[in-house]
Amino acid sequence: MNRRTPTTDVALVAGFAALIAVCALLPEIKTGVGVPYSLQTFGVLLAGAVLGPVRGFLAVVLYLVAGLVLPIYSGGTSGIAHYSGLTAGYLVAFPLAAALCGYLVHRKRENATQFAVVFTCGLLSSVVFIHTLGPLNLAWRGDMGIKDAFVIDTAYFPGDIAKNVVMALVATAVHRAFPDLVARRTRSQEPVAATA
Repeated sequence: MNRRTPTTDVALVAGFAALIAVCALLPEIKTGVGVPYSLQTFGVLLAGAVLGPVRGFLAVVLYLVAGLVLPIYSGGTSGIAHYSGLTAGYLVAFPLAAALCGYLVHRKRENATQFAVVFTCGLLSSVVFIHTLGPLNLAWRGDMGIKDAFVIDTAYFPGDIAKNVVMALVATAVHRAFPDLVARRTRSQEPVAATA
């Protein structure tokens, strides 16, 4: 039985938007070997992996819209100025990455409880959108070469891999506990069986 209702969908979207805000506000993790890492992308990809493409996308959009007036962006900042700065590409990429991660994880019901699949979906979504739009905007706004911007962005890769490991552990645990989060395919969506 699918227990999804509009009320639970709204609650989940709002809840995950709040979770992303908390992740962004937590102190950055200093590695001592390069750039510090925030947990913001962990929250973004977890929203997609747990909620699916539409609700995950909406949760991230809600977080971004709320951040226009509330100090919930990384470092406790807010405002539309972030969308004309060096990090604008990363912010724009967040809902797209959540949607792609959600689509890939929720494409098959069994994907949601397989750690390797969820990890790969999260990392792939991050590379396709976050590590592409982020450095492209960095090159544009920072007045630097595209190659240089992508080289700078590689400093975030080790942290991204670690965050996707944790994201996959959490997402698969949530899906095992709440299997109805992944919408079941209706009979009309099932492939037509071959007839003899």
